[in-house]
Amino acid sequence: QVQLVESGGGLVQAGDALRLSCAASGRTFSLYAMAWFRQAPGNDRVFVATIGGNGGTDYAGSVKGRFTISRDNAKHTVYLQMNSLKPEDTAVYYCAARLTYTSYAENDYYYWGQGTQVTVSS
Repeated sequence: QVQLVESGGGLVQAGDALRLSCAASGRTFSLYAMAWFRQAPGNDRVFVATIGGNGGTDYAGSVKGRFTISRDNAKHTVYLQMNSLKPEDTAVYYCAARLTYTSYAENDYYYWGQGTQVTVSS
């Protein structure tokens, strides 16, 4: 069982930066692929970024070049550095985990955090 706790959300202005953190419980964190998803009001939850245990990353087109996902296996933590934020980035951001390979698909992830709100004002 893996428990995930997100932090770092808040209210920022367009163009600002924010870093989200996701702390994971468990002793085999390095074996898990980690991902960030987000859900805007009235919309489905969508993929944002993913990172494998070996550090390989991938991003949704809407955030590529602005967001960076990283992980610290010693701290059991995954991060999402968000730069040049836009009002359309406003959403609840969720951390997710699955064993082995990365995936873009929400249904492939077994474990989820409770979410952290990011609001970007124009």
